[in-house]
This record gives sequence, structure tokens and C-alpha cells, in this order.
Amino acid sequence: MTAVRNTPAPGPAPAVFRDRAEAEAYVASVCFKHGPPRLLGVELEFTVHHADDPARPLDARTLASALGKHAPPTLVPDSPQRPLPSGTPLTVEPGGQVEISTPPRESLTDLLTVVAEDVTHLRELLEPAGLRLGQRGADPFRPPRRMLRVPRYAAMERAFAPLGPEGITMMCSTAGLQVCLDFGHAEDLPKRWAAVHALGPVLNALFANSPGVNGRRTDWASARMRTLYATDPVRTRPAAVCADPARAWARRVLDTPVIAIRRPGPDWAPPHPLTFADWVAGALDRPATRDDLDYHLTLQFPPVRPRGYLEVRYLDTPPDGRWLPPVVLMAALFSTPDTVDGVLAATETAAGRWLAAARYGLRDPVLARAARDVVDLGCAALCHTDLTDEQTGAIAAELHRTIDDKTGEDETGGGRS
Repeated sequence: MTAVRNTPAPGPAPAVFRDRAEAEAYVASVCFKHGPPRLLGVELEFTVHHADDPARPLDARTLASALGKHAPPTLVPDSPQRPLPSGTPLTVEPGGQVEISTPPRESLTDLLTVVAEDVTHLRELLEPAGLRLGQRGADPFRPPRRMLRVPRYAAMERAFAPLGPEGITMMCSTAGLQVCLDFGHAEDLPKRWAAVHALGPVLNALFANSPGVNGRRTDWASARMRTLYATDPVRTRPAAVCADPARAWARRVLDTPVIAIRRPGPDWAPPHPLTFADWVAGALDRPATRDDLDYHLTLQFPPVRPRGYLEVRYLDTPPDGRWLPPVVLMAALFSTPDTVDGVLAATETAAGRWLAAARYGLRDPVLARAARDVVDLGCAALCHTDLTDEQTGAIAAELHRTIDDKTGEDETGGGRS
């Protein structure tokens, strides 16, 4: 989850929505922005463990001491939250996962350099405290336990609890690699939206790295995706792929229940069940504002989240040092309109196989075939990046090695769903 503002915006009172149509138009305008595809961003989450015993619970004081001046206010209320030397802020998730959100860059080379520096600096912060970064997209050792005692996460936990244990597990025991891409020109937006969703099952299977969480679902390739999928379907399932994704997303956001309302005190739970559309229609004792809707948008967790750009959220945090291939592959696959067309063709048979990907990974033969086509396509498009020939050769070799390793895990495995 990305850092969010937990207090209303300062300054004049934010605008009030007159009706649902105005609120939907606002969502479409802020979530779907178009223009030349220039920027790339990376966000990396890690679970944090004691080096001598990864199953030992992590306490807030130890983590806060290790992060020092870089700790966020959610962990240390009076912290200055100094960025890393690169300018990247650190944030902490509800269970103590640490997140690096490197500012976007126009150059892929620059982005990869900064991310590598950020990860190294984070390791160096944790090491003196006897802490290390996790190597999975889900914590295989510890039960979920909420470290951050802030109203946002209390409200989320309360909303998800009636649906089962997946919500608290998603909040406290999972970690992902997020790649952020521009939408591109207006005429290209529907295709790029469709392609990034069609890629989801294929890349989730290719880079699955969470075989179990807290000892559960150890036979799942991506227990993290299984957890996310079941947390709260109305806000965690994939968005609609259609001719007008902005309108469909806006309608979905307005129809999604409100689970947190910022106000003084520790209790941000709504006084009664309501959707944001209900709030706009007068269901609460104060009107819904743009600031309220901005916050409601941060409480949507689909595999691809529109935030004025494409926030791709379906990748597990990879093993140590293995984050580079998926980032480069994503950049290459969206480097030209022709490559995007190739993505749609290569993933046609695999689109929508989210649970098969999470359950079987590349043991699903449909996903395995699509993954090989996608990797071939992406490797051919590496020439459109600013990486050196040596770098692209190494990335291509690593991608093909990943497919070979994962398709060879179980010769009898297959797509059973």
C-alpha cells in the first residue's frame, strides 16, 4: 500500500459534490490522465525479520530505532521522516513491512540505479539492529499482527474482519513489487489498460514468490494474490476491461462501501454501512467532499489501480536482487504501441486466469505458453529501452531461466481451473 495522507488537506474547505455524476466525473479525471508515456516508477515492499530468528515477532520500537530519522509518522508520530539520500521516502505498512517508493524517472537506467541504491541503504539501516529484509511476497513464518496503531488501519481491520482472515493477512503479512506506468495518449489508453490486465495472470505466475503465508496455503504459487483476491472482493478484484475504463472505474468507486471517515479521535469507522454514492446523496450528517473521495480512492486495492497512471500491483516481492527482470520486462512490454498489440495477442488465452496463476503458477500450461510468448516479445522490445546491450542480454537470460526453472518444477502439473 502506498503512503497516503491521513489528515484532511489544509487550506480552504474542499469542494462538495452536488450529485453522483459530478463525483464520477471527478474520479475519471484524476484517475485516468493521458499524455506521452514518459515516466516509470517502482515501489518495493518487504517484510522485516530478525536475522537470527525470522519467526520472532517484530516490535515497533526495534523497527523505529533501526529506521531512525527515516521512520514515517505512522510509526513515530514526531518523526521528521527524512528521505533516503536519493530522495525516496520510506513508509511502513500495518504489519511492519517497509516500503520504498522511488520517485518516477524518464530513464529506465536512472530508475534502476536509484532503486538499487535505495534497497542497499535500507539493508544498511536494518543490519545494525539485527534485522533483515524478507525474501518472499508473503511472510511464511509469523501470523499477521498489526503493528501500526493508527485510525486508518483500525478501520480497515474492522471492515475486513467479518469477511474472514484474509484482510488482516493482506494488511500485515504480504509484500509486493509495484511498477508504475503512464497511461499514454488518449487513443492508446483503452489498449494499454486492457494489456496491463491481460498480463496480470501471466506475470503473477511467472514471478510468483509467495508459496504460503504463516504456514497456510503452502501449495499456492502466490498465496499473496490468493489473499488479496479474497480480502474484500468489491475493492480487491480486477477492474473492468472495456471500451471506457474510466467511466466503469468511476462507477465502481462510487458503489464501493466507505470503510474509513477521517475525523478527530481514534474511531474512523462509518456510523452505518454506506457506499460513497450514498454519502454524496446525503447519507451522513456532512456532505462528501473531494478530499473525502481522494481518501476513499486510496482504499481501493485492485491488481491494477488507476492513479493518474497505471499502478501495477499484481507482482510478489521477488527474492533478493531479483526485482530487476520484472521491472525491465514491464517497461519493454509497454514501450511502443506495436508491443502493446503484441501483449494482447500473446495473452489472449490466459487473460482472466487470476486464480489459476495464484494457485499453480507456470504449472498451468496455458499460462506457461503465454509466459514464453510474453518473454520473447519483451526481450525483442528491450532495444526500446536505454539499457546497454550487456544489461539487456543479462535480463533476457534471467527471464528465460525463470521460465525454465518454473515450468520444470512439476512435469505433471497443469491448469486445473
